This record gives sequence, C-alpha cells and structure tokens, in this order.
Amino acid sequence: METAQRDERTTASRGRPIRVVVVEDSPTVRELLVSILQAAAGIEVVAVGANGEDAVRLTRRMRPDLLTMDVRMPKMDGLEATRHIMREMPTPIVIVTGNLMRADVDITFEALQAGALSVVHTPGLADPAGCAKVVQMVRLMADVPVVHHWDRHCRPDPALVSAAGPLPARDNDGQPPRMIGIAASTGGPGTLASILWALPEDWPIPILVVQHVSRGFVTGLAEWLNSQTPLRVALASHGSVARPGSVLIAPDDYHLQVTATGIVELCREPPYRGLRPSANYLFRSLATAFGRRSVGIILTGMGDDGVEGLQALRAAGGLTIAQDEESCVVYGMPRQAVALGAAEHILSPNQIVPTLHRLALSQARP
Repeated sequence: METAQRDERTTASRGRPIRVVVVEDSPTVRELLVSILQAAAGIEVVAVGANGEDAVRLTRRMRPDLLTMDVRMPKMDGLEATRHIMREMPTPIVIVTGNLMRADVDITFEALQAGALSVVHTPGLADPAGCAKVVQMVRLMADVPVVHHWDRHCRPDPALVSAAGPLPARDNDGQPPRMIGIAASTGGPGTLASILWALPEDWPIPILVVQHVSRGFVTGLAEWLNSQTPLRVALASHGSVARPGSVLIAPDDYHLQVTATGIVELCREPPYRGLRPSANYLFRSLATAFGRRSVGIILTGMGDDGVEGLQALRAAGGLTIAQDEESCVVYGMPRQAVALGAAEHILSPNQIVPTLHRLALSQARP
C-alpha cells in the first residue's frame, strides 16, 4: 500500500500523464499491456509498435516519457533498439518480456547494460500482481534522468589497474580484507559486469552481492554475469562457503548474510521497505563477522537500501565505498550513503577497480 501511494504521489506531482510508447511483437501481449497502462491513473499510451525499428522511430517522433519494449522482436531486437535510442534520444526504457531462454537472458541483460532501466515479466490475463508490477515500474522509471550512452558502460582498462586510483589511506593494521559486499539496484547489472570483468580468475577475496531485480530474473542475472567475468558467479545457497574467485548473489526473497568462517546464511527476516533481499543484512553481517577486514560498496540504485548496514560496517572499521554521482544511472542509494556519512570513499567504477586490485595486492603481500 505504501509503495502504491508513493507511485500515485509521484505521478500526481508531474502535473500531466506519463506518456508511454508500447513496443511488442505479439498483438495479444501488446493489447494487454496497452489496456493495463491505459487503465492506470496518470498514464497515457501515446503509440504502439511491433519491432525495434518501430521503437526507434516512435521514440524519435513521439518523445515519450518512457518506452516499454520486449527483447525478442523481428527486424530489430530490443538490444539493438536500446542502443539506438540511448545514443540518439535517451529515454527511460523498461524491458517487458516473458519466460527467458538462454539467448534471451543475454539480450535482456545486455540491454540493461546498454541503458534500459529495468526488466519485468510479461503479466498474464489473470495475473493482477504482474499487472500491478508493470504499472509500478512505469511510474518509478518515468522520471529517472537518462543520458547518452556513447560509452557509459565501457569496461575499465586493465592498464589502469596499477595506475592512478585512490587506495584507502590506511594500512588496516596489516590485515587484508577477507570479504567484499556489493549492493546495487537500478543500473546495477551493467556496472557490476564492468567491475567483475576486470577482476582475474584467481581473485583472492570472495564477493557477495545484493542486486535488486524483478522476481524471477536473478537466476538469469547470475548466468549472464558468469559469462561476463573470469570469476565464478552463482546464486548463493544456505550453508555454502564464500570462496576466493567466487561471486555469490542473493536469491529471490532471501536476505544474504555471512559468518566469520565464510559460511553463507539465507534468512527470511522481514523485508526492508518491501525489499527482500536487503543489503542491510549483508553489510551488518560483514561488520559483525569481519569488521576492519571487510569492504562494503553501494552502487547505482533507487532508494536507500544498504545505507544502514553500510553505516554499521564503517563503524566497525570496514572500508566503505559509494559510487559517484556522474557514473550512476540513479544516484539514490549512493547519495543517501554519502549524506549519512556511511561511505568513506566516493568513487567511479573505473576507480573502484584499481582500488580493489590494490587491496588484493595487500592481501598477497607477506
């Protein structure tokens, strides 16, 4: 109820309806999406299309507030259309897609990396929760400021790893980090991919991730990230061990925590502002288990999830980092971390990578 009321207030504060273009090759699904959005207060569907070429043309002509688009379409798929739109006329894009095959997973997350903001499942005719999710996502994403994506998600140059880049101004009492925690939401998959890509297969510090995605997409996210990095990326499971060279991602509807022996714990404690997993649980567990020998990073995303936990981590002596505003898709979570003093360092992904490498070198030092 709180989320719905906030969405309604956001829509009302615009002073006019959210103008949406719907692009979907299935006539049945297209009609369903149009009827869902047209029935929602404060949303107006201004045009429809059937393929990526339509998406580009209609975005150029109609200048909508937001575009909903499938990924698998004839003539031009959703990935290529996203690239065109984000280069030529940046517009908030929500990917609306059905059950994903492996190839569709790659296209979907590459579209997010190219500038699309979020992905939701195509709802069914008798799926009120799915319909409400589409409406909610349109309302949330319509006012996200987007920019030209010429090279926004370019990967860090490995040559920069040993070059400039802030190293924490402390020796940490000679104790290297034992665990890294990362929190991200809107814009996170592409940023995560760019950071993880630059870490080697023999990376010595386990990484735990809370990335907010729509229910049902986190398995695809793990598979896609696993194809983007030399590290081993998988969903976390209760009782598994966080090992060097591995990246474990919180699964749907479970908070992710870790013990001092590196054992992963999943729990179903109450959500934080509707979010489960919440990065607060991850960061607080790092603070308790490892203190100064841990690193917490908050990347791009809406809201303030993870900030309370990051405050606890910094108070315990851990190294805390927030992504800088210029490189964020949405400067929400990092902004709150900075404002409340939870982040010790404010860095771009191109600075986070060399910082992590230098921390790893300190771990390798005898």
